[in-house]
Amino acid sequence: MPRPRAAVIFHFFAHYRRPVVEALSRSRRADFTFIGDDHEYLHSIEPMQFDESIRFICAPAHHLFGPFMWQWGAIRWAASRRFDTIIMHAVPHWPCTWVGAIVARLLGKRVLFWGHGYLARPRGLKGLVRRAFYAIPHEHLFYGNLSKAYALELGWPPERLHVIYNSMDASKQRIIRASWTHEDRDRLRSSLFGIADGPVIGCTTRLIPMRRLHELIEAAAVLRSRGTSARLLIVGDGPERQRLERLSERLAVPVRFEGACYDETRLGQLIMSCDVTVSPGKTGLTAIHSLGYGVPVVSHEDPDDQGPEWEAIVPGRTGALFEPGNIESLAAAIEPWIRPSESADAVREACIGIVERLWNPAHQSRAIEEAVCGRPANDLLHSEPSHVD
Repeated sequence: MPRPRAAVIFHFFAHYRRPVVEALSRSRRADFTFIGDDHEYLHSIEPMQFDESIRFICAPAHHLFGPFMWQWGAIRWAASRRFDTIIMHAVPHWPCTWVGAIVARLLGKRVLFWGHGYLARPRGLKGLVRRAFYAIPHEHLFYGNLSKAYALELGWPPERLHVIYNSMDASKQRIIRASWTHEDRDRLRSSLFGIADGPVIGCTTRLIPMRRLHELIEAAAVLRSRGTSARLLIVGDGPERQRLERLSERLAVPVRFEGACYDETRLGQLIMSCDVTVSPGKTGLTAIHSLGYGVPVVSHEDPDDQGPEWEAIVPGRTGALFEPGNIESLAAAIEPWIRPSESADAVREACIGIVERLWNPAHQSRAIEEAVCGRPANDLLHSEPSHVD
């Protein structure tokens, strides 16, 4: 049987996708070609740099307005005779994805959508549009189990819904973890805050309103009023920085604003210097990044306002959930994770373990390869128990 010839069409490939792209490029069961722009069109995420070991075709993407984008190459290469399988980045507000996927289907190609899928049950006009969009492909490559559950409710056959999870550079994380010691943590905390003692709460993200980082600062103030003081380490930059700095000064909460950092070694060390990561708004790869370094994650409990990576937070094992918008609830969710505990090593192992089992490039690439080769979805055989039913 001939090997599938698959085109993976994205607007661009973010730097953190390199491990899964490299793993797919080495596949012996299918031929993968990656098609996208060579730069990020909204200038917010560092793009991946391709080398000769990976088949890459540059297809420029153009920002139209708001969330809308156009990419002629998405249609051209979806129609090309070079490929019999088309994998498209599933974003409903990109017209080129609708056109490219429909053209590919009309030409008899297999079409798969790679993306978040349903982050909530589809309702209203927006829900109708999403249902129409997600009905285009033959199969889906979802990041999380909740998207699959919603699709099952809509009548999709389970074997056509592959849960591939999401991933970062797990191999590099292992190297960075192996070189880290308690002495290193104390030295880094001293350089950041002037002292090594006391708990540190961290978050690595873009400083934008949807992350709701003001709630983290307010919760730290509540904890201090209860006699539990903690310092905050916020890594990232964005339009909310000045507002957050003013709020921390007004509430007298000690915060270190580290700014943007794209060096993985430095990022890993910053994350491991924290006792817990807190992501009050919608969380995504922030959660996987933190768990991969053995640091538990606290985020809110509303599944309809979360990214799929939220599923990796297993209450009591790899983190905690709080009532969205409730600062008292957030403070209560944080507090157990910043107290000295005999179970700290077990928590670290649980956090790393869920990433090593599911949220890593090897697992993700294997699931994609299985789908491209026509195997039915079998993600439920090895999914991790969590708060997601």
